[in-house]
Amino acid sequence: MSAKRVAVFRKEHFNAAHRLHNPNWTDEKNERVYGKCNNPTFHGHNYELIVQVIGELDPETGYVIDMKVLSDIIKFEILDRFDHRNLNLDTEEFKDLNPSAENIAIVIYDILRNKLNPNLDIKIRLYETERNFVEYPVG
Repeated sequence: MSAKRVAVFRKEHFNAAHRLHNPNWTDEKNERVYGKCNNPTFHGHNYELIVQVIGELDPETGYVIDMKVLSDIIKFEILDRFDHRNLNLDTEEFKDLNPSAENIAIVIYDILRNKLNPNLDIKIRLYETERNFVEYPVG
């Protein structure tokens, strides 16, 4: 009998400001492409983060991952780093990387991927607004 793979999810939220801006473009092109998101004094979002972890059940615990452990990793590695921050100014990750929702999801994935057992698959879903969200990886 093959092992059972199960997906578990942890939902968190954080608040952060950012500005979408390409320094290689003119102010006019940045305004045209990014609109209000290019505001020079930044703007903010109430991000909803869903971390999906997929793996085989541990026969002893019945867990894919201890959710308290996952919660602690997300708090220490993501929330403490990004919550109530200006992503452009206050974080190393976005010093030279445009903090689009897509890039934020990839950065979060890379951080968590390095902290979790490599036998576990993970997926990040990040809501920038109630209606706009991204997932990484796909396929």
